[in-house]
Amino acid sequence: MLRVTEYLSLLQSNDPLPPARKPKGPVVIWNLIRRCNLACKHCYSISADTDFPGELSTNEVYAVMDDLKAYGVPVLILSGGEPLLRPDIYDIARRAKAMGFYTALSSNGTLIDEEHARQIADIDFEYVGISLDGIGKVHDQFRRKEGAYDNALNAIRLLKKRHVKTGLRFTLTEDNREHFEPVMDLTRSEGVDKFYLSHLNYGGRGNRNRKDDVVHKATRDAVTFFIERAWEDVQQGRKIDYVSGNNDADGVFLLFWVRKNFPEQAERMETVLKNWGGNGSGKTVANIDNIGNVHPDTFWWQYSIGSIKERPFSDIWSDTSNALMAGLKQEPRQLKGRCGACQYLNICGGNARIRPYQLTGDPWEEDPACYLNDEEIGVEMPEERAPVQPYNRSKDLHYKKSPDQL
Repeated sequence: MLRVTEYLSLLQSNDPLPPARKPKGPVVIWNLIRRCNLACKHCYSISADTDFPGELSTNEVYAVMDDLKAYGVPVLILSGGEPLLRPDIYDIARRAKAMGFYTALSSNGTLIDEEHARQIADIDFEYVGISLDGIGKVHDQFRRKEGAYDNALNAIRLLKKRHVKTGLRFTLTEDNREHFEPVMDLTRSEGVDKFYLSHLNYGGRGNRNRKDDVVHKATRDAVTFFIERAWEDVQQGRKIDYVSGNNDADGVFLLFWVRKNFPEQAERMETVLKNWGGNGSGKTVANIDNIGNVHPDTFWWQYSIGSIKERPFSDIWSDTSNALMAGLKQEPRQLKGRCGACQYLNICGGNARIRPYQLTGDPWEEDPACYLNDEEIGVEMPEERAPVQPYNRSKDLHYKKSPDQL
């Protein structure tokens, strides 16, 4: 996650630069339940409004929490499905807070009424993130439920009334990019504390010219607006925290923006971004799903590196006998194509490895969603490249079929 507001704030201060990220344990995003009352278009967990077998019991969750704490995990993000559908969600959250975890809740917001808002405030979550894909009917269409927008907006207002730190999470797609600016305006007007720009994991565009590609141009325009809105709020003293995720090229693009607008600060910003280091999959961020499988991050749900029902998370996460985990933890990662030749690899960290894996079966190929062109990143690549070879997932022992494939 790129902390745009935090880094832009350094442009008008002499504060010490943030050190390189070297946490003892990763941030853990925990999908405690797969059931959800919605069926969103871009759901990575392919949730549905039904019970899924084999989910962790309360006592199993507590045992994992003990291991996570001993391993040095600093943050638990409680997610789903819709986590509020899990009957013991508040018991789990209270225990997490008592153990000293930074405890956050990720919700679609539609179930947060007065009573839920009261309990959330009583527990004192550090942060509650609510997804919003557009204004009004656009959000409802993405969430496939009429009234979802009104319910989510009501949830934000109920939480803000109780002084709960809240954030909006917007996933940028070709279908809702016209609502990007209005949702950012809503963040201001509703006094929301945080805005999270989440890039959709586009695939299949790796061999196109990024100067002409419509998706890449739209992404560049959106990120430019995003950075400039964040800088405007920094200057005006608005306390909105702008962050982005799922496309670590944003860090390099931020450096380009600083070079253009504040060239005297560029060297300092480059140091900040190198310390950030880009993509944290398999290193600084981890995912546990509803049945206890561990993944390098939330977008690797079809690739399990082990189950906490069989051995502790700490053992699974430290084990580099798995080739994927060994490669993700390696610094620098040994990448191919544009990513391998990029002069900014030490900033973006090679971006999201799930995209080339899903496209080619090779997680070390170039990321097709990088919207920076060859000239910008200092690489020379042939105009014609070898066609992508079909990938037979049946040979991958870690690949798990999702329910819609069974």
